Formats: sequence, C-alpha cells, structure tokens
Amino acid sequence: MLIARLLSVCCLSTAICLTTAATRECRAEPAELWSLAQVARVTIPQVKRREWPANPIDCFILAALEAHGMEPAPAVTPQQLVRRVYFDLTGLPPSPDEVREFTADPSAAAYERLVDRLLASPLYGERWARFWLDIARFAETNGYERDALKPNAWKYRDWVVRSLNTDKAYDRFVLEQLAGDELPDASEETRTATGFLRVGTFDDEPNDPLKYKYEQLDDLIHATGTAFLALTLKCARCHDHKFDPVPQTDYYAVLNFFIGGRASEGELLGFTDQGRDAPPVKLLAGGDPTHEADVVPPGFPSLVPALARAVEPPPPGALTTTRRLQFARWIVDPRNPLTPRVLVNRLWQHHFGEGLVRTPDNFGTLSDPPTHPELLDWLAGELIEGGWRVKRLHKMIVLSSAYHMDSNHPREEEFNEHDFANRRLWRANRRRLEAEALRDAILATSGELNPRPGGPSFFPSVGKEALEGLSKKDAAWGTSPLDEQNRRTIYMMTKRSLLLPLVTTFDFADTTQPCCRRSVSTVAPQALALLNNDFVHQQSERFAERVAHEAGIESDARIDRAWWLALSREPVGAERAAALAHLASQHERFVAAGNDAARAEKLALASLCHVLLNTNEFIYID
Repeated sequence: MLIARLLSVCCLSTAICLTTAATRECRAEPAELWSLAQVARVTIPQVKRREWPANPIDCFILAALEAHGMEPAPAVTPQQLVRRVYFDLTGLPPSPDEVREFTADPSAAAYERLVDRLLASPLYGERWARFWLDIARFAETNGYERDALKPNAWKYRDWVVRSLNTDKAYDRFVLEQLAGDELPDASEETRTATGFLRVGTFDDEPNDPLKYKYEQLDDLIHATGTAFLALTLKCARCHDHKFDPVPQTDYYAVLNFFIGGRASEGELLGFTDQGRDAPPVKLLAGGDPTHEADVVPPGFPSLVPALARAVEPPPPGALTTTRRLQFARWIVDPRNPLTPRVLVNRLWQHHFGEGLVRTPDNFGTLSDPPTHPELLDWLAGELIEGGWRVKRLHKMIVLSSAYHMDSNHPREEEFNEHDFANRRLWRANRRRLEAEALRDAILATSGELNPRPGGPSFFPSVGKEALEGLSKKDAAWGTSPLDEQNRRTIYMMTKRSLLLPLVTTFDFADTTQPCCRRSVSTVAPQALALLNNDFVHQQSERFAERVAHEAGIESDARIDRAWWLALSREPVGAERAAALAHLASQHERFVAAGNDAARAEKLALASLCHVLLNTNEFIYID
C-alpha cells in the first residue's frame, strides 16, 4: 500500500511538471541538487555504544540508528560470515575445509587475513567484472535480426577482469575505456579497453542510416553518462532536460566528443577518431537529424561549475582530436563530485543489497536521496585520498560491524513498522544469488567447475525449444566441449538474441542498455527451472558421485558431506532424519521402477543432492 502511494505521488508530480513545462521551468539548478555539491570533508560522528564500531563506517550507521532509538542486529555466526564474504568477493562458496579453518579461529585478525586472501584471488576479478559488464551493456553480438558476432569482444571482458584483479586505479579505469587510444602511453591493452564504446547493439542494415548514426551516438552518451556519472544525459537530446540542469546544448556539446569516431572490427575491437578534424556538430531540433539548427562547439557539461573550462585543440602531432581523453579527464577530475559518489554507491550496493542511493543509475533530481549522505561523502573522500584504489574500500566495508549483521533482528516487528525498507540499515538484507553466481555455485558444489580463466567464450548446451524462435536455428548457436561448458558463467557466450534460459529465468541483465541494478523477481519458473532443468539434473548426479567418492558407503557420512558441500555446515537432527527417510523412500521407488539395488542407491543419492540445490539456503545468502 505504501509503495502504491509513493508511486502515485511520483507519477502525479512528474505529470504536473511535464504539463506545465511550457509555462515554467521544472529543472533544478546545480546548486539545488545534492549530488552536485562538492564532496564534503566529513567528521566521524560520536556514538554511545562505543564497543560496536570496527571502523568509521560503523559510526555513521550506528549514529543514525541511535538517533531514532534503534540498534543494529546481532552479528552472524562465523559459518554464515565466511559463506557471505566468499560469495561477495569471489562469487563462489567456500570449501568445507575453508569453513572449518575459519570457524576454528574466527578472530578479527584471522578474518582480516581471509579478506586479504580473497581480494588477492583471481576469482575476485571474475566476480566483480560481471557487475561492470552489466553497466557497460556488454554482449558479444550486435543484436537486431542477424545478431552478428562482434569479433573478439571477449577481449574487453578479459580486460575488465584483469583491471579489477590488479586493482587498477578507478580514474585510470575510466580513462582507458573512454580514450585508451588517445592516451600518451596508448598500447594494445588500452585500445582493448575502448571496447566499452563498442559492445552495445549495432544495426548493420539500418532503414535510415542518418537517423541511426545519431542513435549510435546517443547510445555512447547514455552509456557514458549512466556508467560514470549516473546522469540521464540522453534526456536532453530533443529538448532541455525536464528535471536535471542539463540544457539541450550540453547534449550536443558532449556529442562532439564522440562524433567522427569509428570502431575497428579487427583484432582488438578498438575505437578511435578518424582524424584531428571531427565534423561540426549541429543542434537537432526535436532530436531530428533532418532539422539541423546552430552549430554547437565541443564543451563539457555545465552542471559542475567548478570544472568549467574550454576544450583544447589537439596538440601538435596528435593523430586524433583528443576530445574523448579530455572528457574522460573531466569525469575523473577530483573536483567532479559525481564520479566518486557513483562508484562508492555501486560498491555499497553489491555488498549490502541496496545502495546508499537506491537509484544507482540516476543521481539527478528524481533520484532517491542518500540514506546516509555523510557516509556517502566520507567514502567518496576515502576513494580519492586512497588513490582511487577499489580493493581498499572493499576491505573497509567487509571489515565493518555493519557488514557482519544478521538478516534477522530480535526487534524486527517493531523496527519494520518504522523502517520496513531497512533504509537505516538495522539488519542485513537477505540476498538471492545472481544468475551467474547460482550456476557457478552449482558447478562448484558438484566438483565440476573448470577454473580456466579468460579466452574465447564457451557455448553452453541449449534445448531445441530455445532455438525455435531463431531464423537459422542450429546454425545460430555453437557447441563447446563439456569441460569448456563447465567454466564460470562470466566466460559464457552472451548472444543478444539467445541467452541461456536458466540465467534469464534468474534475472540476467538486459544487454541492450546499461544495467546498474538487476531486477530480483520471485516467480514460479525459477522453481520449475531448478527442479526440471537438464543442467541441474546433470550436476545433481555429479554432486552425488562426488559425495559417494568422498564419504564412502555409510548414509550418515554421505549426508554430512552433502550438507557441508552445499550449505557449508553439518545437518541438524531433524534434517538428518528427513534425509535418511528420503534416501530410503527414493531407493524403494527406483527399485520398483526396475533399477538394480546399486543403480537405485545412486539415483536416490542424486535425488537428495538435487533437493539441496533447490533449498533457499543454497540459493540465498544470509
């Protein structure tokens, strides 16, 4: 009811603003928008419960709770904590031995050593690269009817993984993606990074080439504005932005940075300017390419007055305009308050399930204001002062007491009445594994996960039903050896016209536009997929074979091993009794169906393993 009321209010205010746009301005001024204020130097607040904070992050969280008569949830158990941090930092479950090692010594020092090891693991880059690829609207095909392959698009994906694993400074991460070919130290590696500008959709046979040219440029502006600034710059293509301080002239001033560029279809999937002279850009009345108005010179967005400056001509000897490089440097200028706020909000979102700003793709007038504005600024300041190094912030976040909170609270009913959305962070948010993490966890649990990193993508097996909607059917999809198909999901072929049904069922990202936050649906097809999908059944059988090999023939030992592998713990009494009963009843059923005793025993164990892969405890992280 509350959500419906809020939606109706938002829709009404938007309608009022739109209908009165002709008579008065609805746009905010830069000084009125919280996200455009300079990042403040924040004083760490004082708290009453001084034993709870592990670092400054906790002081901000606790101060807000104490101000409203609230208290944080108790800490999770060491077993829950180790499972949480493994999935958060690597996207994979811990092994039984890793869980036992930590629970035997869950001290702060041991936990810090564990965090350092996980951040240093190559698995970290594979986990966190997926979040960036969502934002970059990454896919390996063009989309549209033919959906042709983008040669070597996987190289951009691997560049993202490497950049995160080496803890590349975020300002450099931005520069390389927008202008890797224009950097003074440009290399094959930095040119590969400009795949960011090329991995969107592409129509190789547009009905109206002139119109489509501007649609492509619009994609570049939208992807850049969303990814790095969380601003909807594209809304100013046809008219002044209705809400944010972005006039139409700003849109075309920025368009100058990208016009004249071309993508290389060669070895590196690079993006470069055609030369030192980009053609003049004219404002399009109503965004219509056939209605050109005045020439708009290149310029930076006007919404950050502190960064007002002229675009410089290319230096002597430059092969390009160097405009994209200048724009990238404007984005990462320490005086730009958007860039650090946007990034630290993304980190917080993926660790806590919700960002400090719950509209991660929009920091404009219609954004959701930050729940903890001082904490957002403190983290943004820490990012810049720490040399834009991201792993440092990861560590700070996961070492906080706030990160250790349970998803249950002893005063939950009371607190829900005042803060149902958990905006003050009085408990952890229970989170479902993303599609990739779920598939990877199944492979890790069965023992079938192939850890080989990088390189060309694999094609997973898909049913004939999934190919029915394609004009070329079998010719539209490749085949990969089974061992290749068992690699991490980040290395799976991402074909826009055909995504693996299992991952789409669990809310895989829309690859046609930047995705800063995936939908998290709860629908019947998800349960049906885990119950009936061929891949899940195959992995349940491999899981059972692993359990039988590692635990021997005793049912109790098999049950223990299955629980440890799937859920990182031993079964409680009622679970053990239910598991024994399940094995017995399934064995009887399979014998009655004509299987010999040995085969029936194997199938019964596979059935139990299948049950574990379907439990909420396997699919959700507390």
